[in-house]
Amino acid sequence: MSINNFREDELTKEVIKRTTIKRLFKYMLAYKKVVGIVLSIMLVIITVTIVNPLFMEIAIDQYIANANYTGLFFIAGIALSINLLAMILSKIRIRLMAEVTNKILVQIRQELYEHIQKLSFNFFDKRPAGKILARVIGDVNALKDLLTNSVVTLIPDFITLIAVLTVMLIKNYRLAFAALAMLPFLVIGMWLIQIKAHKRWQVEKAKKSNINAFTYENFSGIKVVQSFSAEAQTSGSFRELLKEHRNAFFSAIYLNNLFWPMVELSWGIGTALVFIFGIAYIQTDTITVGLLVAFITYIGLFWQPIMNLSNFYNQLITNLAGAERIFEIMDIEPDIMDQIESPMMPEIEGRVEFDHVTFSYDDNTTILDDVSFTIEPGQTIALVGPTGGGKTTIVSLISRFYDIKQGSIRIDGHNTKYVNIESLRRQMGIMTQDTFLFTGTINDNIRYGRLDASDEDIIEAATAVHAHEFISKLEKGYETTVNEGGSELSVGQRQLIAFARTLLS
Repeated sequence: MSINNFREDELTKEVIKRTTIKRLFKYMLAYKKVVGIVLSIMLVIITVTIVNPLFMEIAIDQYIANANYTGLFFIAGIALSINLLAMILSKIRIRLMAEVTNKILVQIRQELYEHIQKLSFNFFDKRPAGKILARVIGDVNALKDLLTNSVVTLIPDFITLIAVLTVMLIKNYRLAFAALAMLPFLVIGMWLIQIKAHKRWQVEKAKKSNINAFTYENFSGIKVVQSFSAEAQTSGSFRELLKEHRNAFFSAIYLNNLFWPMVELSWGIGTALVFIFGIAYIQTDTITVGLLVAFITYIGLFWQPIMNLSNFYNQLITNLAGAERIFEIMDIEPDIMDQIESPMMPEIEGRVEFDHVTFSYDDNTTILDDVSFTIEPGQTIALVGPTGGGKTTIVSLISRFYDIKQGSIRIDGHNTKYVNIESLRRQMGIMTQDTFLFTGTINDNIRYGRLDASDEDIIEAATAVHAHEFISKLEKGYETTVNEGGSELSVGQRQLIAFARTLLS
């Protein structure tokens, strides 16, 4: 399905969430030593967190109750020392995990970029550049907190939950059950919310992608917009897209915002139940005041990880849609690929044969129907015909930018479908109708035709197409910087630079 329109939402195919999560976290394996160090640090921090209420219980029941201020200061000193150590370790943990996360993001973005470069023209024909850019930049960035918190939140907080729950059950199982009374209802509620929330975040990602596509397209054609005084119209379209994105975002965030009230309500009810039962137990001398104070602290230590895990789960639902969009692109197989052990194309002499070639960009419209012709080496030809007649298509097929439906294309007797693509294309020079210059110097743009060319080769190519004269008159000559598209140069000058690049290739 064509999605070459900023008004059409990209459809993300349904993928089992577990599959996406496993695939995403496989990137962690390359940094397992650093992650192991981070987890070790987290275990120390967790231990300090868990023993703090025990210090409080001892201080109240043994030292404050007996007016033993020497012992009180001693235990306070120990608590202060280990908490200071935990704070230092926490800073180290944050720095280490940030380094790992950023390296993984760079790796994912690089892999995605390199994969997209291998995809055929058919992929780019169906997608606005802005939508592709949204996946390379926005969707990858969205994974940062998810990757970081998977280590610093998911595993440590899960361990904290188990440890705190164990201590609570050992201290007083009745108060523990009272504190956890609302936990089953919380789990059910979160599960019901995530079912709808994930789908809504998929829609939000698609709407954001539409904005990127429109913005890129509009600013790329800003000269046309201003020439026809269409600013009001494009502003209206942009406003409409923003409204759609805002509505999609609000629809998703409303569900996400239900997480926190549910956790806090469960936390509050659990705490109230512990107070109610705890005071009753104190009156019957079943527990001490110090134990009740410690237990109330443990309730906070128990529900805070749940709050953190809820936040992580929230991020997972929010950003998993971005990971799905990334892997969806990475799973697309290039339409144009080398056959297994494709031979290298020998040095081209120039005989081109189209043998009963039929081609269409889709299954509906045939562009070339049973076309046959032969071009001899050294022969200069011109293809003449109406717009849409297939002239540009023929050039694209010679370079194997697309595969034909029927027939064969041979160069010097070699079927282009079965030779190494790179060895074929590097022997061709193509001058397109739309001359495109990259950001950089004129020198860089001409050298793009052959990256190992010397400065003398570049000047020779520019001289041959009569570009050397105007380039030499520029203030910095071949080192003159041009921006994307070369808008500060005339159309003719851009064409000459593109001619020189083609000739150099």
